[in-house]
Parts: sequence; C-alpha cells; structure tokens
Amino acid sequence: MSSVTAIAYRTLVRKEVVRFMRIWTQTLLPSAITQSLYFLIFGAFIGSQLDPIDGVSYMAFIVPGVIMMSIITNAYSNVATSFFGSKFQRNIEELLVSPTPNWVIVAGYVSGGVLRGVLVGLIVFIVSWAFTHPVVESPLIVIMFSALTSLVFSCGGLLNGIFAKKFDDVGIVPTFVLIPLTYLGGVFYEIDRLSEPWRTISYANPIVYMVDGFRYGFYGISDLPLWASVLVLVAFAVGLSILSLVFLSRGTGMRS
Repeated sequence: MSSVTAIAYRTLVRKEVVRFMRIWTQTLLPSAITQSLYFLIFGAFIGSQLDPIDGVSYMAFIVPGVIMMSIITNAYSNVATSFFGSKFQRNIEELLVSPTPNWVIVAGYVSGGVLRGVLVGLIVFIVSWAFTHPVVESPLIVIMFSALTSLVFSCGGLLNGIFAKKFDDVGIVPTFVLIPLTYLGGVFYEIDRLSEPWRTISYANPIVYMVDGFRYGFYGISDLPLWASVLVLVAFAVGLSILSLVFLSRGTGMRS
C-alpha cells in the first residue's frame, strides 16, 4: 500500500469513526439500553425459571447471542446508512472519480462498520456484567468471531447501500431479513433442542454458525463443529467483499 493510498484509507476510516462517535447517543447508547432489556426480561424474569443449559445458567447462556445480535445490527446499519447518505448527498461521486482505488473505498467503509460493531459488542459485554458474570474461555475465538461477523455484515450493509434507491430501502433488509434470521439463529435457545424439521432448517441460517461459534469462545459449548462455523464466516466474508468491490467498480446504483 503506497503512502497516498494509506492516507486515503485512514481518511475514510476516520470519517466513519467520527461520524458514529459524534452521534453516539444514536449509534452506541440505544444498543446498550435495548440489550439490557433482553437481559432483564429473558434472562432475569424468564431465565430464573429455566434449568441451566450444559451447566450454564440461562442468563449467562444468552449473553453471547445478545452480544452477537448487537454486533450484527450495528455493523450492518453503520455501512448501509453511511454509504447511502453519501449517495444521497452526491459526494460519493467525488470519491469515485478521485485516484482512490475502489478496494480502498470498500475497505474504508467496511472498516468503519467493523469498528462500530466490535465497539458496541464490547459495550454490551460490559453491560452484561450488571446481570451475570460471563466467562470467556477462549478470548482469541471471541475476538475472531466478533471481527469476522462485523466484516460480513459490514459488507452486507455496503451492498444494501449500493443498491438502495431511497432511505426506505436501507431499512427493508434489517427489518425483514436480519431480525428474523437473528431471532431464529440460536440466540435464546440451543439448536440441538429443536425438533425436526426445524433443526435441519436452522442449519441453513448463517447466523446460527456465528452465534454458535461465538458461544463456544465463551463457555466451550457448541451445537456445531467450530471449523464449520469458521468456514461459513470466512466464505461469507470473502464472497460479500468480492461482490461489494465488483458492484462498486461497475458503478451499480450510482446513476440516478
């Protein structure tokens, strides 16, 4: 990476970070409040009446899933809204005609989404200590899954921003795709406890692999092989990154 390219990348990342930190009451605080309600309602009120799962209390069991849910929604929404905002204000055109390589533009926006996703995940993890004391058995696995998941959904958010033609289009995918898949992704239950055919159907949900692998990093328990979860994450990260670069290079969605 040349010095000029590095400056362009740092500038894009700095712009993204400053953007979501400037309005932290809208980008960081809501997740802490929302996930606190999940811990209170599902963990304290309902979880107190449930038996432990694989030796882990229900409150502690849902912590990784709730953290992953906040990572997914924030990484996705950060890039989708930021990129579409640049399209709407027509300043993305200035960036595209500049000498900045397309892969640097993709990397800059995606890096901003990754940073916000990981930061919000850390905040929710800290909040969880007010309700329980989650154990992290494998910090490297936790970091890897949080970073890769943020990368996957940052790229997904970029694709949404590329194809969106109006602000309503930015909210369609999270509402009708991400939220249902997340709730059905093993956040609040074990996949192995589902009856057929729902257990088999759940394996088609990529979020299942993300939550399961992330939970393994906390407690060493999982419904699926860790290698399968890592493989799914890497495949989606590589595939969505390539798609984002291809569509941006073609100028898809840039012409009004």
